Amino acid sequence: MEENDLLKYWLAFSQIKKIGPVRMQKILKYFPDLSWAWKADWKEFVKAGLEENLAQEIAACQSQINPNEELEKLNREEIKVVLLEDNNYPRLLKEIFAPPFILYYRGSLAALKNFCLAVVGTRKYSSYGQQATEKIVGELAPTGITIVSGLALGIDALAHQTCLNSGGQTAAVLGSSLDWQNVYPSTNRHLAQRILAGGGALISEFPLGTLPAKFTFPIRNRIISGLSLGTLVVEAPEESGALITARYALEQNRDVFAVPGSIYNRASEGTNKLIKAGAKMVTSAKDILEELNLQQATQFIASQKTLPESKEEATILKILSAEPTHIDKIANLSKLKINVLSGILMVMEIKGMIRDAGGKNYIKR
Repeated sequence: MEENDLLKYWLAFSQIKKIGPVRMQKILKYFPDLSWAWKADWKEFVKAGLEENLAQEIAACQSQINPNEELEKLNREEIKVVLLEDNNYPRLLKEIFAPPFILYYRGSLAALKNFCLAVVGTRKYSSYGQQATEKIVGELAPTGITIVSGLALGIDALAHQTCLNSGGQTAAVLGSSLDWQNVYPSTNRHLAQRILAGGGALISEFPLGTLPAKFTFPIRNRIISGLSLGTLVVEAPEESGALITARYALEQNRDVFAVPGSIYNRASEGTNKLIKAGAKMVTSAKDILEELNLQQATQFIASQKTLPESKEEATILKILSAEPTHIDKIANLSKLKINVLSGILMVMEIKGMIRDAGGKNYIKR
């Protein structure tokens, strides 16, 4: 049977919500192929090891779901799939317990063949969380490490954006299907387009027509961590979904990293707790690369450090740190006139050496 003829049955079975990776393995083990399974009597599914009520539900779905129509919808949306049995199925994801038997994707899976790092966090990040994300992801992206996140508002979106702005590739795992009207949140659909334009991917295990729901996000979090060598949590309150991703990472025997935060900031309660529980505390990309033993990438970062081209730039870099410093203070310490200093700061920002944190406050990148 041709590949497309079999694919339509994979698509049909994926529409049955109660069939997950474990039950699908029972079906695959019992039947010669999925075309046989789709046409089977419910009693055959019981013999395959499924519960009787589920077997009867599958039989009912056989008359409600049209495999040919599912294939047509997929082609119309220009969405691709990769099956667990395929050679190009992401290697690390294949290693987790009960990996998805089918992954829907837009874009290219090539980025997932690189070293991948998950970056997650709260939807309501602080200026500190923004700085930390931009610093660490901005350092990681040029090394060729693929940043994996969930396209959610907050740290997720910021990680994707920073990676793209730094010339890197990123992949987003969605808690909905990939048909454009269901890509969630709708405000990040433009970002999703940027991810694809940058050579990355949008990924989901949910079949077409699946709306985002409370239960879909924890399910997708295991894929975010499963695709990655490690998971970095930037900011997260104690009840944050980012901590679910970290928990999955631990269960999958992957590294967990956390950025420390103020004991007075609720958004740092979860990350500080992770560090107390044994997560690796990180303040730079170098910490992550060394822990993952990616020395070549570490050396790349060191070679990419922007060196000052004048004594004025060198002086300003000595004054600045990760904490915002106002232009008046910089002028006072550097002994430079404001009009001269403003021009130098603008050039340094263009070169990526510093960043305007707002209100004429500057930080070192």
